Amino acid sequence: MEQQDNNLRERLLAQLPQPENVAAYREETASLMARHEKALFWENWSARTFALLGVALYLFALSPLIPLHGQNLLGVNEKIFLGVMAGLLFFIGLIYALGFQVSRSKVDLLKELKQVQLQVLEVQAKLEKDGGPRS
Repeated sequence: MEQQDNNLRERLLAQLPQPENVAAYREETASLMARHEKALFWENWSARTFALLGVALYLFALSPLIPLHGQNLLGVNEKIFLGVMAGLLFFIGLIYALGFQVSRSKVDLLKELKQVQLQVLEVQAKLEKDGGPRS
């Protein structure tokens, strides 16, 4: 069992970049996180936009609180169509919001993983600088 643990450890350490490239790896990680944050911003923005469009369509076309409803400008078919569209837009917004939450969790996990990788690389670089064995 201990041999299998060492084998797994060696494979994981082999996937890390070399300690000489710690600064470049840090910059690459920072740019990767910035791209993910930008993508998350737009994903959140689109989720909110769809949901708000659905609510606005409901309020302005179907709600009895708005004077447009009382003026009978819309026929039965138009009201059904707008109700379905409002529900559909709101549902799409909720699906996008769920996708945003999943993506946010993935990015947070990736951020923690990259921090651990950077810490391991810094420890390896310090060990090599001090003349200790690299493992």
